[in-house]
Amino acid sequence: MHAYKPSQLLDILQQDTETQLDKAIREWQMTAPETLSRRPSSTQWSAMQCLSHLNGYGNYYLPAIEKAIDRAAQQGQDAGACFSPGWLGNYFTRMMQTTDKGAPVKKMKTFKKHDPPNDEDADAVTALFIEQQEKLLLLIERARLVNLGAARIPISIAPFIRLKLGDVLMFVIAHNMRHFRQAERALAGK
Repeated sequence: MHAYKPSQLLDILQQDTETQLDKAIREWQMTAPETLSRRPSSTQWSAMQCLSHLNGYGNYYLPAIEKAIDRAAQQGQDAGACFSPGWLGNYFTRMMQTTDKGAPVKKMKTFKKHDPPNDEDADAVTALFIEQQEKLLLLIERARLVNLGAARIPISIAPFIRLKLGDVLMFVIAHNMRHFRQAERALAGK
């Protein structure tokens, strides 16, 4: 597994998050709700559903990340010189990766509880996505001051499994990118 200098890893994650946030602000919050809610086919999610799905994960992971950072800061854990992803965190992150064209490398079925309806308020969903990406950027900044390998976070699908803070940040942002690109494809009618 690849070892990272924490500041370089966080720079990459920050850039990915800023890219998503910028597009959401510049384009998606100005897009008509009917367009955001349009599904390319009966078996595909609309852009709004993609954002709603991400919001659901953000509702879980953002407070968990913040709590882990707070706990690490209270314990006086310094940032450390190196971060090595764990095998499970690395596996989850790789599962979320997409091709250069934005299609998922590995298709997967969403857990039923994370399968979003298509009748939500698209403007509210987009606003929450923007708010969560802004919060994520703040958390990435705070993560620069703690040890990405020592702080642990329970995962949403099995809370008894606790991943390193760095693994969770990599997974969350890879997951965001996967569905962000899916939303782009949905808006393009693909």
